[in-house]
Amino acid sequence: MSILTPLASGLRSFAFFRFLLGSAESANWPAATKAVSEWFPKSERGLATALFDSGSSVGGAIAPFLITGVYFRWGWRPAFIVPGLLGFVWLLFWRWLYHPPETHPFVSSKEREMILMDRPPIASLPREGLRWSGLLRIPQVWGVIVARTFTDPVWFFITDWFPIYLVAKGFDLRGSLIAVWVPFIAADLGNFAGGAATGHLIKRGWTVGKARKAVVVAGGFGMTLLIPAIFSSNLYVITLLFALSTFFYASFSTIAHVLSTDLFPGHLVASVSGLGGTGSGLGTIAAFFLVGHLADASQVAATHSFDTILVAGGVIPFIGMLLVLLLVRNNRSTEQGFVRRI
Repeated sequence: MSILTPLASGLRSFAFFRFLLGSAESANWPAATKAVSEWFPKSERGLATALFDSGSSVGGAIAPFLITGVYFRWGWRPAFIVPGLLGFVWLLFWRWLYHPPETHPFVSSKEREMILMDRPPIASLPREGLRWSGLLRIPQVWGVIVARTFTDPVWFFITDWFPIYLVAKGFDLRGSLIAVWVPFIAADLGNFAGGAATGHLIKRGWTVGKARKAVVVAGGFGMTLLIPAIFSSNLYVITLLFALSTFFYASFSTIAHVLSTDLFPGHLVASVSGLGGTGSGLGTIAAFFLVGHLADASQVAATHSFDTILVAGGVIPFIGMLLVLLLVRNNRSTEQGFVRRI
């Protein structure tokens, strides 16, 4: 859908084409999550999820160097068309290379058996899909939704507003550009740290639930480090606090993605992951309206426009952490066979 954006002739048509882009790309994360559930045992799912989740941060860091060159040479329309065409190239490779373990032509029978043995017997789980209303009655589904809804908006705030925040604090962005990169690098490290930590704990004998929740707790506490940034005017301190926050966010985010693979059978993983993505999108829309409103109100009141926002950005993921601990646990849905024991 990116290649259609150059057809826009005004704000409304531009917004329409961007809406189509979001609708089309929304399947990426549920599909990637389902692929992880099919190919990796529980001790390796965290690291596998970290690998694809970190791709957005890597892409966000690389894209400006590629797209700005296209933009300055050929204009804004090719800057949308080129990445859209690259998406088609990737789609062709995906269709050619991806097969589930049961049918992959290059997997030996021994390796296939090792991959499949980690799945519970299918007789213990429902063979048919549940209706959306049925899924939404399962507390663990809400745990996945909450994990994304209460954390992703903070990440999108940092990625979109951190340069503006630095300017609001009085820093010259031209001399502070390297600081903008640091949270992205920290997020990549956090993805892999969270995934590796849960895999290590599981291999040491921890249950899947305890290993995942340990990282969730660390993430919830770590994201509160956004709050002290309001008391500092030192670029290095502010950058460090934002970097630590994105590190712990990414660790939390890895678990938010992998939970659906831990809890649900393969035919439900993408649906539950998609519900989490919906919560993330709605939460981000609401958060950005709130950020804009608070920034405008603070400007009128001649107070610092980001203080309240940073406090909310630290507190809301902490609340999300508590809700995940409450919702993601063995209960009646587990006994009924709708959810795997964790």
